[in-house]
Amino acid sequence: MKRRVINYWCRLTRNGLDKFRRRFAGGIRVAIGLLSVVTVVAAIACLTCFTVYIGYEHDAGDYNTLRLILRIVQGVFVANILFNLVFNFRHTIKDSRVIKWVVDIGVLLSVLPWLYPHPAHPWIPLLERVLYSNYFLYPVMVAYSVVEVSYGVTRLTGRRTNPSLMLSGSFLLFIGIGSLLLMLPKCTYGGISYIDSLFVSTSAVCITGLTPVDVSVTFTPLGLLVIACLVQIGALGVLTFTSFFSMFFSGSGSIYNQLMMRDLVYSRTMTSLIPTILYIFVLTVTVEAIGAVMLFFSVKDVLPMTTEELVMFSAFHSVSAFCNAGFSSLPGGMSNPLLLYGDQSVYWVMSLVIVSGSIGFPLLVNIRDAISRRFRWFRERVIRRDGQVIPRPVHLFSMNTKIVVVAFGVLFLLGAVSFFFLEQDNSLRGFDFWEKISQSVFNSVTPRSAGFSSVNPAGFLNVTLVVVMFLMWVGGASQSTGGGIKVNTLAAIILNLRSIITGRNTVTAFRRTIAIGSIRRANAVVALSIFSFFFYSVALMLLEPGLSPRDLLFESCSALFTVGSSLGVTSELSQPSLILLCTAMFLGRVGILSMLSGVVGHRYDTPRYPSDTIVIN
Repeated sequence: MKRRVINYWCRLTRNGLDKFRRRFAGGIRVAIGLLSVVTVVAAIACLTCFTVYIGYEHDAGDYNTLRLILRIVQGVFVANILFNLVFNFRHTIKDSRVIKWVVDIGVLLSVLPWLYPHPAHPWIPLLERVLYSNYFLYPVMVAYSVVEVSYGVTRLTGRRTNPSLMLSGSFLLFIGIGSLLLMLPKCTYGGISYIDSLFVSTSAVCITGLTPVDVSVTFTPLGLLVIACLVQIGALGVLTFTSFFSMFFSGSGSIYNQLMMRDLVYSRTMTSLIPTILYIFVLTVTVEAIGAVMLFFSVKDVLPMTTEELVMFSAFHSVSAFCNAGFSSLPGGMSNPLLLYGDQSVYWVMSLVIVSGSIGFPLLVNIRDAISRRFRWFRERVIRRDGQVIPRPVHLFSMNTKIVVVAFGVLFLLGAVSFFFLEQDNSLRGFDFWEKISQSVFNSVTPRSAGFSSVNPAGFLNVTLVVVMFLMWVGGASQSTGGGIKVNTLAAIILNLRSIITGRNTVTAFRRTIAIGSIRRANAVVALSIFSFFFYSVALMLLEPGLSPRDLLFESCSALFTVGSSLGVTSELSQPSLILLCTAMFLGRVGILSMLSGVVGHRYDTPRYPSDTIVIN
């Protein structure tokens, strides 16, 4: 009888809610939209409160104000979850993934202290201590805030916003946020001017590494953490981060958003988009973790640091190396005498991590797919017992992968051999043969965008600087954490030159024909890089007539191609010059061609006119 009554009331309640939803469907949609906007605003307020909480010293009144704001934000989060469960149940169930449910349940559990005060005799003491503590409340609110902000960004990208402008705007937003965070009192030991903070933030988000201040003595561990976060976000891309959180936690976004993200992360199909994004994140974290462990053991007997300091050093430098950022928390950077004249293994580890980040995510995704296909072939061959021959998979590696591997390897060998023979009696004087090889390898890898310096570049021969600037100009592979015009572009230009010299009508490589669109884009990238380098070099010389043109040419090349190496003049530049280099780093990271395409927009092809020739000799 009791069960019948309960079922009756359940059916009655469900029918009543269905009638209410049908009758006020329009109002419910408007309420859901308004509540989603309010929730995003509350999420931004929550993240801001935690930033203020961490970055400033507070008295009791400040803490009470922050707690009040967080309580209001918590109420908004709970209201949003409950409203969607009651009035938008089917859509919520369909679009929410398991991890999103975990975060939502965590937010609902955070209300438990409101409804049920701290019990005198809890059933499960450990669970009670977790649920009623700030160590549970604050991480849950931050996680929910990050997810909601990611939803907001994903919804914006789903409105057919120009991808290039969206990417540029996201970088500008995080540069501004980073410049404010680095000015927090707890981020620096003695304060920092806004121009210097803006420059460091731009350098971090654009993964360059140039800085007008000494990072090791200016920023506290909290400041270094902010720089590391900016570097990580800038390396993987803001849209990749937000789309990962949005799609992984809630489900697929709009078709337009998925198409845009597929191009950003080089996913061949829509169904493999989320696995590809997850693979990139897992691979990034794994490589950085392995690099940090290897760095820890390579310097633990070299640097006089505590275990905690060694862990911080290893983690920071591993992130900086994989992201090709070039920031160092060690006095003197990688040229610190304890490292330079100690065990050379640290330079080999750093070189491996740098190459892992600059080789390009498309290549890493292709390697994963190739291993997966080969494993499936081997498994089918073992399982099949009818004697049928299973054909071996062919074309495991794409033309892009093969071109990147060959071009990257040739440039690496060229740089290492050139540096060894040019500098063995100059900057490498006093090193033994093994140390010269280690330094040559490291100084061949780091100009490709990493920007670390083991020996002072100001002491290089002029011919060595020309080779280094060429490597800086080329940079890493496309869709990597490296800068420059990219090795893919250089390979396309060389292959096109070969086809012109040999009189071929098509550009080929590895028995494949390279699309004309790729060749045209490569020509445009090279032309724009030359024009931009000329403009920034001339502008910097006009602003700094008292400095050496050699130093200024190197500085503009380093900023524009997001390398971070310097001949030691960054701290001597005036504020207009620093702002000018900020624009160079931004354009170098976003891409001048992408930026111009976003501003000008796509134009339909003009009518086909009669063809004619111009004299080129």
